[in-house]
Amino acid sequence: MSAQPSPGLQILPMHVSHLPRVVEIERKAYSFPWSEGIFMDCLRAGYSGWALCTDGGDIIGYSLMSMAVDEAHVLNLCIEPFSRRRGLGRMLLQHMIKLARAANATIVLLEVRRSNKTAIQLYESQGFKRLGLRKGYYPAHDGREDALVLGFDIV
Repeated sequence: MSAQPSPGLQILPMHVSHLPRVVEIERKAYSFPWSEGIFMDCLRAGYSGWALCTDGGDIIGYSLMSMAVDEAHVLNLCIEPFSRRRGLGRMLLQHMIKLARAANATIVLLEVRRSNKTAIQLYESQGFKRLGLRKGYYPAHDGREDALVLGFDIV
């Protein structure tokens, strides 16, 4: 399944061949990036992985989501740093919500660093609500950082 989110861009199923570029973006975007092995494990497990590509084939963003029973969990959503502030994260998030709805999920969950105000603003603008806090969930340069648990009710 592919989608045409806007002229010049497409959302394609993530494939193993995408991982070198995905990992490159991950390393640019995060102080504590996922390894290629983590991405590979997610694909092997059958998680819903998507690559946001230009018409020229360059990957500029990606997302991964697990689904079980009636719950979807966004595991990773990232846009290449130079491509941010153009609505691309919103586009990928809306794609994930659409897929969760099609799979009859009743809620979409995610964790976000408490310090990531830009991401929190994006998620809340799309209807995600704060459900809880995971203490020390993320690695940080000075120890661990808390994660906010956010949820989007589909029903």
